[in-house]
Amino acid sequence: MLSSFTSVNRAIVACTRCPRLRAYCERVAREKKREFSDWEYWGKPVPGLGDPQARLLVVGLAPAAHGANRTGRMFTGDSSGNWLYQALYRYGFASQPTAVARDDGLKLTDCYISAVARCAPPGNKPTLAELERCRPYLEAELRLLQRLRVVVTLGRVAHDGWLKAAGWWTRLAPRERPAFAHGGSRRCRTARWFSPPTIRVGRTRIQGN
Repeated sequence: MLSSFTSVNRAIVACTRCPRLRAYCERVAREKKREFSDWEYWGKPVPGLGDPQARLLVVGLAPAAHGANRTGRMFTGDSSGNWLYQALYRYGFASQPTAVARDDGLKLTDCYISAVARCAPPGNKPTLAELERCRPYLEAELRLLQRLRVVVTLGRVAHDGWLKAAGWWTRLAPRERPAFAHGGSRRCRTARWFSPPTIRVGRTRIQGN
């Protein structure tokens, strides 16, 4: 029963629902990337993190193969995380602007970070079936986040996945579902959600996922 963040996180880490993704993550963890050859890769599904009383939820696509799949924490150890945590720190949601490892001291206040897929997918493209098998974890987190007011979806797949996990996909007629747009904003009866604009960080173009 996924009735607490502890039980949700344990279930995520132990999940074997998607053999293709598990095989890929484990292979990446064995072979590694040259610059991280001295790391012991996490190589397992990655749970969410943050404040259980959060009013802000950030939903991404999936762990990066050599980012969260290496470090074991969402948006930690890659360029997307550099951008995200700098922004969260600037507005008081993160205790520091960097995220390099699970034990680096980072704390989130009034913010929770999740994803629609918990395993790094080949080519950063999970299948629809894999997203569906992973959705119960995000649904459980949404049930537990009782104070949620604002949702930031990082990319179209994350946007649609959150709508489905939150129940809005079936509650709204297709023409009423908010389409993903960078910088778009929409209100519902219980929360506001929006998507960030495309941002360049150094030479890396970040489009929310």
